[in-house]
Parts: sequence; C-alpha cells; structure tokens
Amino acid sequence: MPKRPKRPSEPHFDVETRVLRAVIVLAERLSFTEAARKLHISQPALSKQIAELEERFDFRLFIRKNKRGVELTEAGRVFVEKARSLLTQMQLVVRLAQTAHEGHSNLLMIGHSPYADQTWVSWLIKMRLRTFPVLHVSTMTMFAPNLVQCVRTGELNLALVTAPENDDQITAVPFARAPLYVALLETHAAARSERVALEDIAKDDWILFSREVHPIVHDAIFAAARRQGITPKTAHDIMGVRQAIHLVSEGLGVAILSEPLALEIQTKQIVVKPISDKSLFVPTCLVMRADDKSPLIKEFAHAFLSRFTGRPPMSAQLELFRSSKDTRLA
Repeated sequence: MPKRPKRPSEPHFDVETRVLRAVIVLAERLSFTEAARKLHISQPALSKQIAELEERFDFRLFIRKNKRGVELTEAGRVFVEKARSLLTQMQLVVRLAQTAHEGHSNLLMIGHSPYADQTWVSWLIKMRLRTFPVLHVSTMTMFAPNLVQCVRTGELNLALVTAPENDDQITAVPFARAPLYVALLETHAAARSERVALEDIAKDDWILFSREVHPIVHDAIFAAARRQGITPKTAHDIMGVRQAIHLVSEGLGVAILSEPLALEIQTKQIVVKPISDKSLFVPTCLVMRADDKSPLIKEFAHAFLSRFTGRPPMSAQLELFRSSKDTRLA
C-alpha cells in the first residue's frame, strides 16, 4: 500500500503575550534599541524573539533597514493591528473578572485612546455622582475602531472617541473640537507661519496615522487634499508618535497629527503648527450604546458633558442623538 503523503504541519498559535507586546512596541518605536529599552530587555533578546516568531510563521514582520532601524511589512502591519486588539480583549477579561471578584455593583468600564487628553481621563476616574456614591470606574486604552466595537458589544459602557465612524447602534455626543496639527522641521519654509495650509506642504511626503487607527481622520485628510487638487507624493503610515518624530527628524516628510499628539513633541529641531483648513477640525465624542437605558450611565454622561461643554446636554441628545453628521469632520 502506498504511503499517504504527509500533511503540511500547521503552525502553533500559542504565542506568548510578552512576544505580542514586543512586536507592538517595536512597531511603535521602529528601533530595536528603543524598543528593548521600553521593554526592559536586552536588544539581542528582543531580536531573538522577533526572529523566532518570523521563522515559526514563515513571514516577515519587519524589514531591517540598518543596524538599529526597521519598518513594518504589510504582514507586520496586519499582525500588529490584530495583536493590539487581542491584548485589549485579554485586559478586558481580566478587568471584568477582577471587578466581579471585588464585588463592585456600580461599575463603569470606560475606554479612551492612548492619545486622549489626560485631563479628560483623570476626570473620568475621579468623578463622583450624588445618586451613586459608591462607584468604581475602570479605564481601558485602545484605538478608535476598537473603542466603538467594544461599546457596541457592551464590553465598554462608555468611551471617548475622536471622530467615530457612523453607527446606528451608538450615540455619540461631541464635547471637544480641535484642529489637526502638522509637525515639520524648523528649516521648512512653512515653519514660520502661524498656521499651515495643506498647499504649503503639498510637495512633502505626508506621515499619517494608519487608517486602522483613525479611519475618519485619515479619510478626511485625503478628502481635503482632493478638494484642493493636492496629491501627496507619498503617504507613510505610522502607529505611534515616536515614529512621526523619527521620520520628521530624518527629513523624510511632515507629520499630520491630532492636537494631544502634536503638543507632546518637544524636539528642538521640530515645530508644530495648526492646520488652517476648517474642515480638519476634529471632534471628540462621548460614545455609548444607543439602546442603553442605564440610569448610572445616563447620569455619568450628563455630569461629564456638563463639565467639558459648560452646559448639560439635552435629554433628547443623550437618548436620540446617533453618530451622524455632527460627529463627522465638517
């Protein structure tokens, strides 16, 4: 009897969370030296983790540009996006189990972007309600699409989301609005301007957060460029502000960033300027499920919005205002 051909072995998917985190940090820093420092491990140990993972799955996550620098492959970009989501879900599972164990009856799970204004985040944690004096707030950090998804599925009660996508299952109430900023070298011709127009940077390569991070903002930038007849030479996608700083410092383009990220840049040779295009003012919204009738969530949302808009929201706004034209970039 002829022997059956061997079936190709399937890859083992038991990747440790520390390895997933290593890939994510390297994708953010694009430098083995900086990523190893952030992870508190040696550079050879980090290189070994990445090489073993790539060998196991037989595809490259990173392209080595030189002794220190790397860039993501397309496979690496997809891997990092899904790894972030997976680690977020694991954190949610642990948080929910912890709060159940501790017996918190009035618990709010609230999400926000890693780049959210820390004043908002601090207020979420320390806010207290008269009718719910015993209240436990647990916060989670993730990117905008994941925030909306977790609110939709009920894993998060509320979230602070910059420019959320339209979704009939959520209510999104704007409470802040800010321009996008451009980060460029101090020697750039537009660096002395108070505000920068897109036409001022039309001849530069653009460095943008990938569409997976902020789809509405990403699309709005290209829509504004098209309206003005501008076609960016090249658009580099990034996952973190350190990547933007590195690329701009190397003279490889200008970075378009949200206000909190832009104001984090403290590098001498880089200046940040607001973009003058009024269509690129970005709303940040408090997001909740459209069908959520919880008195706790309603009162918390009311208190937060009153604090940051200077006026309480109309009841109809919380109950009926869906993520629609008011949450788009005008």
